[in-house]
Amino acid sequence: MFGHDNEPVTLTRDVRAIVVPIGEAITLDKGTEGFITQALGGSFTVYIEGNLFRISGIDADALGKEPVEPPSVPENATDADIQSVIWEQLKTCYDPEIPVDIVNLGLVYKCEVTPLGNGERSVDVEMTLTAPGCGMGDVIVQDAREKIAIVPTVSDVKVELVFDPPWNIGMMSDEARLQTGMM
Repeated sequence: MFGHDNEPVTLTRDVRAIVVPIGEAITLDKGTEGFITQALGGSFTVYIEGNLFRISGIDADALGKEPVEPPSVPENATDADIQSVIWEQLKTCYDPEIPVDIVNLGLVYKCEVTPLGNGERSVDVEMTLTAPGCGMGDVIVQDAREKIAIVPTVSDVKVELVFDPPWNIGMMSDEARLQTGMM
């Protein structure tokens, strides 16, 4: 698991983390040492004492990194502009075990933006997982929800996990299949 790309890290403060792949939340203590094995989409996968943990981008400072900034949107953004920003946000969501975002994995089935009439918008997303029993499912859904919720003018976010149709490798983008060696 360790190669020259893994960055050693010592936690600068206590931090909330998710155990990969079971999805359980824990607190890692200040001073804990490990290695950053994946830093994608603003989230970090950290290897500590034989286990993997996901640390959110909002807690990046605990790893000595810059916290994630909310996305910017054009002034007087249209619903189409907001939808485009949301798709970009979804491309920053990763399964901690797979270095491909959920959009290119083909996990997002629907993303609808609905104006609420007060300058605010509601967003409804349907997504799936590569495997129905994935212990990280709730974590990936929460990551998508959080990254959509910080988009300006979005006031309501629903991310629903669906399993029909079942996901298959054919749903991956060509880039994702190439990156994972499935092409």
